[in-house]
Amino acid sequence: MNNQNQLTLKDDELITAAAKARESAYAPYSHFRVGAALLDEKNRLFTGCNVENASYGATCCGERTAIFKAISTGSRKIRRLAIVCDQDEPCMPCGICRQVMAEFAAPDFELLAASPSGSFRRYTMTELLPDAFVLKGVDQ
Repeated sequence: MNNQNQLTLKDDELITAAAKARESAYAPYSHFRVGAALLDEKNRLFTGCNVENASYGATCCGERTAIFKAISTGSRKIRRLAIVCDQDEPCMPCGICRQVMAEFAAPDFELLAASPSGSFRRYTMTELLPDAFVLKGVDQ
């Protein structure tokens, strides 16, 4: 599914892609699996999962894995991002992920924070990270 031209996916389809990505998570330390799926400015789908490391600082969250995959293939804006984890409540991104999202969020960016059952909450970038740190005049 990654890096293919897609018609705009429905919310439940994007959440399903995130849930499928979660199955590939490498989380032997926390046992907390996270999957993410995003649509870029060209409606291309990218997925990612969390990848832990014995040196905890080297761990990468699922959201950033998906974002970095998209950016590394030429994407510059994220339109929608869904995340799913193992808890019953909708999964929320950490602060580092929120800052990375802010760097690449399209003006109409939406986060779908979902639970494995498919229930979710919708957030704008401003709701996730009010007054985000951004550098002015940086070309993306």
